[in-house]
Amino acid sequence: MSPRRRDRSIKFRLIGLLVVPLLSLVALWAVTAGVTIGDSLRLRTYNTLWSTLRQPADKLIVELQRERLDSARYLGSASRSGRSEMEAQRLRTNTARDSVRRLALSDSSRSATTPAMRSQVDEMLDGLGQLDEIRAEIDEGLSDRLRAIETYNLVSDSIYRMHYSLALIDDIPIYQQSRVVISLGYAKELLTREQAIASAASASGTMTVEERKLFTQLVGNRRFLIDQALPELDEGLRQMNVNLITTPLYQRLRLQEEKIISGGALTARTEQVWQSTSDDIAASFQQAQTDAGTKLTERAAPIADSILTRAVIAGGAGLLAVLASILISLRFGSRIARELATLRQAALDLANVRLPRVLDKLKKGDEVDIATEAPPMPAIGQTAEIQDVGRAFSTVQQTAVEAAVGQAKLQRGVGQVFLNLARRSQTLLHRQRTQLDGMQRRTTEPETLEDLFRLDHLTTRMRRHAEGLIILSGSVPGRAWRKPVPLYDVVRGAAAEVEDYARVTVFPMEEHRLDGTAVADAIHLIAELIENATIFSPPHTSVSVRGELVGNGFVVEIEDRGLGMTPERLDELNERLANPPEFDLADTDRMGLFVVSRLAARREISVTLRPSPYGGTTAIVLLPTALIDSPKDPDLARLATDEVTPEDIILASLSRGTQDNQEPGEERS
Repeated sequence: MSPRRRDRSIKFRLIGLLVVPLLSLVALWAVTAGVTIGDSLRLRTYNTLWSTLRQPADKLIVELQRERLDSARYLGSASRSGRSEMEAQRLRTNTARDSVRRLALSDSSRSATTPAMRSQVDEMLDGLGQLDEIRAEIDEGLSDRLRAIETYNLVSDSIYRMHYSLALIDDIPIYQQSRVVISLGYAKELLTREQAIASAASASGTMTVEERKLFTQLVGNRRFLIDQALPELDEGLRQMNVNLITTPLYQRLRLQEEKIISGGALTARTEQVWQSTSDDIAASFQQAQTDAGTKLTERAAPIADSILTRAVIAGGAGLLAVLASILISLRFGSRIARELATLRQAALDLANVRLPRVLDKLKKGDEVDIATEAPPMPAIGQTAEIQDVGRAFSTVQQTAVEAAVGQAKLQRGVGQVFLNLARRSQTLLHRQRTQLDGMQRRTTEPETLEDLFRLDHLTTRMRRHAEGLIILSGSVPGRAWRKPVPLYDVVRGAAAEVEDYARVTVFPMEEHRLDGTAVADAIHLIAELIENATIFSPPHTSVSVRGELVGNGFVVEIEDRGLGMTPERLDELNERLANPPEFDLADTDRMGLFVVSRLAARREISVTLRPSPYGGTTAIVLLPTALIDSPKDPDLARLATDEVTPEDIILASLSRGTQDNQEPGEERS
C-alpha cells in the first residue's frame, strides 16, 4: 500500500498558484536586466580587450608583416642578401610576440574574455609558437619563398580570427563597428602579402605562375573587403577611409597592381616604385586602423555608462512592478485564503460539533428544534463562489438535521413496533408455557410427555427470539430472578434454548452463582453464542461449554469445531462486540451479534472470539466479579461434579420453575 500523500492547506495551494507566475515575472525581469547590464559590462571590458589583446596584436601584426617581407626578399635573392635585416626584424618580432603572450595570459585579459574568446586566444598563441619552425625551415633552405609567405599568412590569420572573436556581439553598435574596422585591417594585411610576393619576385627577377595567381586573388579580396566594409562604417570612421582610397596615391597603387596582374616585368625601378607606393598606402591604412581603434575605445565608456543607466532605471522600474505584483497577488490570495478558512471552520463546526450534538440528543430521546440546532450560516467573505458554497452548506446542514430527526423518529417507531410485538408474543408464550407445564404434570404416557417436552423447548426458543426484539427496541426483557442462580444452571438453561441442544456438552463447573438481576441477560447471551456454534459447525460435531473462575470474574468458553474465520473477520466481529453499533434495519443477518453486544454492554460482560485449536471458533464470555456470588446450596455440589447429558439439561430447564429460587410472578429460566 502506498504511503498517504501529505495534505496541504488551501493557503499553501494558493501561494503555490501565485508563486509560479510571479517567479516567471521575476525570472523575466532578471533576464532582461541581466542582458542589459551584461551588455554594459561587456562594453566596459572593451578597453581591457583593446589594451591587452587588440593593440598588442596589431603591433605584432605589423612586425610579422615586415618579417614576412624581409624573408620573401631573402628567399627571392639568388645571393641570399638581406639576411642581417631579416634577423634584426626577427628580434623585433620576438619582442612584440613576448608582449602579446604576456598580456594575453594576464589575469585582466582572461577575466575579460569569454570561453569562446579564450579558445581563439589560445589558438593564436599556438600559431605564434610556429614562428620558430618557419624560421628554421627558411634558414635550412627547406622552404621556398611562396611556402614561407603562406606559412606566415597562417600565423597572421590566427591573429585576425582572435580579433574577430573579440567582436562577436552583433547587437551592440560599437562591436559592429569594431568588426568592420578589423575587416579593413585585414585588407591592409592582404596588401602586405602583395608586397611580399612582389618583393620576392623582384629579387629573383621573375614571378611564377602560382605567385601571380596568388597575387591576383589577394588584390581581388582586398578590394572586395574595402568595398563591403565602407558602407557599414558610421560617418566618422567611414570618412577617414574614404579619404584614403580616393587619393591619387591609392589610384597609382591600383594601376601598378593591374600591371603586375597583366604579366608586366618587375624591374628594379618598378619594384622600387611599387614598394614605395604600397608602403605609403600600408602606413596610411595602419594609421586609419589606429585612429579608428582609439575612437572606438573613447566611445565605449560613455556608451557603457548610458546603457548601464538605462538598465538601472528600467530594472528598477521592473523591480518595483514585480514587487507591486507580488504584494497585490499576496493580498488577494490572503483574502481568499481567509474566506476559505472561515468556510472550512464553519464546515468543521457543522460536521464535528453541531451534527454530533444533534445526534446525541436524538439518541437520548430529547426533542430537537431544527431552527435552533441548524441556523443558517452567516455570509462569508465577498467572493460570490465562496458565498454560494456557504449557502449550500447551510442547506446541507438543515437537510442533514431534518434527515437525522426523521431517522430518529423512524427508529423509535420501529423500536416501538418491535417492543409491542415482542410484549404480545411474550405474554402469549408465557401463557403457553404455563399450560404446557400443567399438561406435563398430568401426563403419564412417555410418548406424550416427550412431545410436550419438545413443544416446551420450541416455546423456550420462541421466547428468546421475542426477547431479542425487545433488546433491539432498546428495552429490557420482563423475566428476572431475585436470588442468585448457580452458573452451571445458567449455562444449562442457555443450552436448553438452542435448537440443536443434543450436540451441546456442558462440562462440570465450579460452585459459583450469578446475580439474579443478570441471569436473564446471561442466559440469552450464552444461548445466542451456543446457537451460532451449532449453526456454523458440521452436524456430526459437538459444541463444548466450559466454565471456571478467573482473576477478573467467571469465564465461560464455547468451542465449536467448524471451519473457523479469517483473522480479519475475527477482528471485525470483536470490534462490534466491544463497541456495539447502532442497529441497522438493513443489517438483519447480524441480529444475533447485535443482541449479544447490547447485552454485554448492559452488564459490562466481555465477549471475545478467537480461533479454536480444533479449527473452529471459541467464544470467551467473561462475567465480571461484581456479578459472581459464592455458592450456598450444598446440593449444587453434585450437579457441578458430574457431566450431564442433553436430556438432563432439558429436564433441569423444565423443572427449575418449581424450585424455591423462583418468586411468584417470575418466569422460569
